[in-house]
Amino acid sequence: MKKLALHWKIIIGMVLGVVFALILANFEWGSTFITNWIKPFGTIFINSLKLIAVPLILASLIKGVSDLKDISKLSKMGGRTIGLYLATTVIAVSIGLLMVNLIKPGNSISEQTRIELVNSYQNDANSKIEAAAKQKNAGPLQALVDIVPDNIFKAAGDNGNMLQVIFFAIFFGIGMILIPEEQSKPVKSFFDGFNEVILKLIDLIMLAAPYGVFALLAALVVESPSTDLFKALAWYAICVIAGLTIMIGIYILFVWIFTKRSPKFFINGISPAQLLAFSTSSSAATLPVTMERVEEHLGVDEEVTSFVLPIGATINMDGTSLYQAVAAVFIAQAFGMDLSFTAQLGIIATATLASIGSAAVPGAGMVMLVIVLAQAGIPEAGLALIFAIDRPLDMCRTMVNVTGDAAVSMIVAKSVGKLKDIPEEKNWDDNYKY
Repeated sequence: MKKLALHWKIIIGMVLGVVFALILANFEWGSTFITNWIKPFGTIFINSLKLIAVPLILASLIKGVSDLKDISKLSKMGGRTIGLYLATTVIAVSIGLLMVNLIKPGNSISEQTRIELVNSYQNDANSKIEAAAKQKNAGPLQALVDIVPDNIFKAAGDNGNMLQVIFFAIFFGIGMILIPEEQSKPVKSFFDGFNEVILKLIDLIMLAAPYGVFALLAALVVESPSTDLFKALAWYAICVIAGLTIMIGIYILFVWIFTKRSPKFFINGISPAQLLAFSTSSSAATLPVTMERVEEHLGVDEEVTSFVLPIGATINMDGTSLYQAVAAVFIAQAFGMDLSFTAQLGIIATATLASIGSAAVPGAGMVMLVIVLAQAGIPEAGLALIFAIDRPLDMCRTMVNVTGDAAVSMIVAKSVGKLKDIPEEKNWDDNYKY
């Protein structure tokens, strides 16, 4: 019998959690049983995601930066690649914020449900409010000062200081590039191996995802039984999917403007990689297919694909960044928090930098969301609100991540004269095997 895919297991866990809670809610002891004996497993699952956040950033980002090998490459192809990836990420986060502020999915939650949510996590909310009050009293350049840590171990011990961890990881990676390769090789080998271990740990954590979702959904139903919360989740999903669709449209527009290749040419060429990304939720797993399609069917020279696409699989997570922006504001709306313009600019910066350290594996986006929530002062317990539908959205945003990698590789190849002419009718192979 064929093994059931993880995303189906998570969906089943989600449905069973809701059904289980609805059944037990009919008994006087049902809600107490779920709160005392089921909800803790959901909390453990969220804690395991938070546990892996710092190691994930250090391993993934140091490896990605050190893979550049020669810092002089940044002068031309490297500089254009990094610049385009950062630009598209900022655009993606901005689109996410625009969509969630226009639709306001969290505002569809009734005041009574909102009060219940706030009361449930009052202690967590109060600590964030106090931290925000301290931030208001700081100077105008305090945010810049806070990026540079005075103690990396102290920074790594607090999920709210992830920008400092990201700064250290980039700084460390640059240092590895600047020393002789024979001296940096042992360190690079360590971080390459460390990265593989972390990716495996994420695999192990995601094996528990169906049970974590079951516990989170069951607790959510008994603690907030009103249907408006589930209606809000539907609007939240619409926000994310609409934003991702717009982002793909922007990729197509950029390819058309900068390379003069038609939308049909681009979509036909990259479609197999998009389908594989959708089914696996992993940019890393899709990378071999992405490279083959971009080289053979989009006409990008191997010299460009071998540099741009692996870096993109590490630092270009536009779909993930867009989702993080929507999720952060949605959770804030659900808790009745009014995020200022400055706070939302902070989300753009944090989501952009966090996406650089987001591993190209299923579930990593949720780990990075913890960083965005902590930095914006939004209760991390709000993860429980969105995790139930995270997996289907993860499939969609991974497809966007891969599409963005392909678009940037074509634009970079065109800028350095490495884009070959392929007849439009030959860039689509009806017999692809993926």
